[in-house]
Amino acid sequence: MAPVPPGIRLLVSFNRDQWYKALTFALTFLLYTSFHLSRKPISIVKSELHKNCSSVSELATAAASSSQQPSRVSLHTDMDCSWKPFDKSNYKQLLGAMDYSFLCAYAVGMYLSGIIGERLPIRLYLTVGMLTSGLFTCLFGLGYIYNIHSLGFYIFVQVANGLVQTTGWPSVVTCIGNWFGKGRRGLIMGLWNSHTSVGNILGSLIAGYWVSSNWGLSFIVPGLIIAVMGVVCFLFLIEREYSLLMTEGGGRMPAKNWNGVNGHTELYLQYKEGKTQSYDTELLLPRDNGTVCVPVQQVVVVKSESEPSAISFMGALRIPGVIEFSLCLLFAKLVSYTFLFWLPLYITKAAHLDAKKAGDLSTLFDVGGIVGGILAGVISDKLGKRATTCAVMLLLAAPTVSCLADHDCMLLVCGGLVNGPYALITTAVSADLGTHKSLKGNARALSTVTAIIDGTGSVGAAVGPLLAGLLSAGGWDQVFYMLMTADFLALLLLLRLVTKELTSRKPRPISTVE
Repeated sequence: MAPVPPGIRLLVSFNRDQWYKALTFALTFLLYTSFHLSRKPISIVKSELHKNCSSVSELATAAASSSQQPSRVSLHTDMDCSWKPFDKSNYKQLLGAMDYSFLCAYAVGMYLSGIIGERLPIRLYLTVGMLTSGLFTCLFGLGYIYNIHSLGFYIFVQVANGLVQTTGWPSVVTCIGNWFGKGRRGLIMGLWNSHTSVGNILGSLIAGYWVSSNWGLSFIVPGLIIAVMGVVCFLFLIEREYSLLMTEGGGRMPAKNWNGVNGHTELYLQYKEGKTQSYDTELLLPRDNGTVCVPVQQVVVVKSESEPSAISFMGALRIPGVIEFSLCLLFAKLVSYTFLFWLPLYITKAAHLDAKKAGDLSTLFDVGGIVGGILAGVISDKLGKRATTCAVMLLLAAPTVSCLADHDCMLLVCGGLVNGPYALITTAVSADLGTHKSLKGNARALSTVTAIIDGTGSVGAAVGPLLAGLLSAGGWDQVFYMLMTADFLALLLLLRLVTKELTSRKPRPISTVE
């Protein structure tokens, strides 16, 4: 008999729950990757919406004389190098207004999204959000194809897209928090949160491929991707552990008698065949004298009929650490999203590169963000000090931001230090606070707590790009001073929690959010 291949041995060594955990981890990772993938094109297309017309004319003439075969053909062949209404001298303010409209709607909607998400099926809520987000992202790109030059149209699309995209973050964090406990949460969340940077990188590459020839496709393709992922979410997302056996009519498996069998300590669910049953696995169960015994570890643990009620907004604010981390994230996310929306344009102007090359170079910042998020999670797990880890990275980020203005090689380091605290607060810290001991086991607070923290951070995300648009008119140095100030303010807001962590006398320091 031939030996079993080692790969098959590895596959069968995992039980079913472990496979479902892996599926949830991978699926939620891909789902939120598609969210960020669809947000990135606007930052890549900015340098195409307003260009240096003289430079474009010279490049077009040189390309026409040197190339025998044209490359990808643009739908607009006239010499209007800038896209109305962004062809005016106040184009930076107009572009900043588009960013602000999206992020302001996102910030306002986020506070409501978590509360709504806890009262609706997460799978359906997330699916609808992704499908509508794909629709509005495609609509922005259709503005190019149908030659739409109304600022109101683009503002409306941005506001609508910002609102529907709020369905994403509370939903995926709640799912991942339901499946994974507190053990090594920083490492798991750090790895998982790299979807933000992966989405930004993919969004930059996809948008950059079409930005110079047909920037409408820079939006349409990401819009189609997030819509397809919405369908995948509907088909495969499992909201929480042990939610697999639900009746077709929406009821739960009735818990009749819990007995041990043959001296085993495992619990078994016993139910009578005379009752109405329509479970997905019924065809797989043996029939023996009208009684079926199902091992719990092979099927499900039934949820209690008396579920805890969802937490209120004010109740979530009273959880220790929520206010401090929320305000800290406001400034940390201000810095991160300013880079997200303005870094490609800054590289275009400072390094005199075209839109595609600037977009490709800006991905170094996101690569650093992946490493920074993972390191922040690992270090905070090892030390048990979430606030201290964030504070140290924020302290180091400020001078790094100032060096970025002169050294492109600092993109990697800056990305890690800027996105590290942002990633840690929005994932591991949010999950810790959403399962705080003061909640007495009420896991339904996770979505609301996550929405409060990320919603407050999104206020900073809305203000940052808007200020960058206003300040950049006086020079990019003013933008970098604003970013360094925001980093220091984020650090100050954590000082009380840092002091509490450092003065802890426990053998192994426990994070202040526990």
